[in-house]
Amino acid sequence: MATTNELEDGLKMIEELTANAEQIQEQLLAQILDRNAGTEYLSRFLSGKTDKELFKMKVPVVSYEYIKPYIDRIANGDKSNILLAESVIEFHRSSGTSGGKPKLIPVTAETHNLRALYFTMLASVMKRQFGNVDQQGKRLEFLFAKQEIETPSGLKARSVSTSFYMDQGFRNILSKHYTSPIEAIFCSDPNQSMYCQLLAGLLQRDEVVLVASNFATVVLRAIKFLEDYWKELCSDIRSGQLSGWITDSGCRNAVSPILEPNPRLADSIQNICGCKSWDGIIKKLWPKAKFIGSVTTGVMSQYVDTLKFYSGGLPLVSAFYGGSEAFYGINLEILTEPSHVSYTFLPNMAYFEFLPVNKDKDTLPMSQEDVEPVDFINVKLDQYYELLVTTSAGLYRYKVGDVLRVTGFHNTTPQFQFVERQNVILSIDSDKTSEADLLKAVTEAKTPLDPLGVILVGHTSYADTSSIPGHYVLFWELKAKEGNDRLEVDPRIMEECCYRMEESLNYIYRSYRKQNAIAALELRVVKQGSFVALMDYYVSRGAPVSQYKTPSCLNSKEDVEFLNSEVMGKFFSPKPPM
Repeated sequence: MATTNELEDGLKMIEELTANAEQIQEQLLAQILDRNAGTEYLSRFLSGKTDKELFKMKVPVVSYEYIKPYIDRIANGDKSNILLAESVIEFHRSSGTSGGKPKLIPVTAETHNLRALYFTMLASVMKRQFGNVDQQGKRLEFLFAKQEIETPSGLKARSVSTSFYMDQGFRNILSKHYTSPIEAIFCSDPNQSMYCQLLAGLLQRDEVVLVASNFATVVLRAIKFLEDYWKELCSDIRSGQLSGWITDSGCRNAVSPILEPNPRLADSIQNICGCKSWDGIIKKLWPKAKFIGSVTTGVMSQYVDTLKFYSGGLPLVSAFYGGSEAFYGINLEILTEPSHVSYTFLPNMAYFEFLPVNKDKDTLPMSQEDVEPVDFINVKLDQYYELLVTTSAGLYRYKVGDVLRVTGFHNTTPQFQFVERQNVILSIDSDKTSEADLLKAVTEAKTPLDPLGVILVGHTSYADTSSIPGHYVLFWELKAKEGNDRLEVDPRIMEECCYRMEESLNYIYRSYRKQNAIAALELRVVKQGSFVALMDYYVSRGAPVSQYKTPSCLNSKEDVEFLNSEVMGKFFSPKPPM
């Protein structure tokens, strides 16, 4: 169990920060401006001054494209004080799967210090609920480092997770508290890496006290991989010999010493995996596991039902909220159902502002030029905002792209529910369907499948404008709760799903649909495993496995063609919505 001091220190820190949010935010902005007001970027607007009101009046709200030329100069070796006075030690490289290309975000020594502080507080919240899991057993976490790139300046660019895995403090605890060997985490072949991480987790199944990964997609990828390879994994465990296709020397050297002939373990795993239904498979394979840890909010919420099916009743814990730019908040009530999770922001992580967002489904969105950002403590309950951050690492009033809803306050600090990414939308005419709108409609549309024991494994979409009028296309992957045979669903039920989805979309969409300005919504059902294949497709093009998020909307012709090649059936809404 956690020591009283460890637990109390972390929780006390959270209480002090959240009780003094305004003062801490003011101090943090003052420190950032004192340090960086003389940089090339800020001096354009502030002329070396450090006044907060001048900052809010003169420094523009910007997206990545606005500051990209400055970041490119740093990456190319310009040593002048361009964005910040402190030295850049590396770049965080975003995943690029949320609707754009990977971004380079400057990182300083202070960034790493804040990361360590954040995880100290996060650990205290976890320990309050579960005790010190590192003293109770081992973590089965599916971790995948992404190969870093080197910029012309010699600075490395790597994902946030890869940067963390390279930290010496993490490496020091890995072998003692995690089942996955470091060699497997850094293996460049994601299939060999996954095989060896699963194998190590199965070999140590009686010690595993939690199953986790950064995102729900990765946990489900591991389950799908297990479906495909459990017989081979059992064969390796029975014989004590690692499969020949695992050719990575690091993986072989790491796994072989712990792989000894164990027919009893192989038989036990075979009996579990050989059942007709995989309902509760995670709890059956790792009976001492206390929870499943992964992000299941926002776009990841589409995977909650599938995860619950596999979980065997284990709670789904979505504990942290952060990005390539900074860490933002912690879920203080970690056993909350995924659909109700809120994150309490930590006012020492960055200077936060919030741009009001119009979420009235029956009106056109307001122009963001008409609204002013709101300070951290001045947000209003139940209102929607786009997150802006100012950091010590050279981001100023930077649009993260996340839309949040205020759900409450902890002391003086607001709590937010992640709603959606700002600019991921479907549109044919003047209709604007956001990521949250789409997810809500899909949730309603799949209800006719529930009595049939059919799970929606994954979905994505695009606006097909190749014909006039254009229409929305949804790709769905379906799976029966029992059996792995090819699934066939009554076309009338799929048409009902189409109709329910259109009924659930907003007023503007429905009105244009009635006027035939938008054609009937289409569902394309793809083969089982298609969304894992889509993930592999993104990974092959550079997306890090650990940070992969299935895009809500496909942005390229190549992505659409990839899923079109997997389509088994097409269905259309039989009539316009009411």
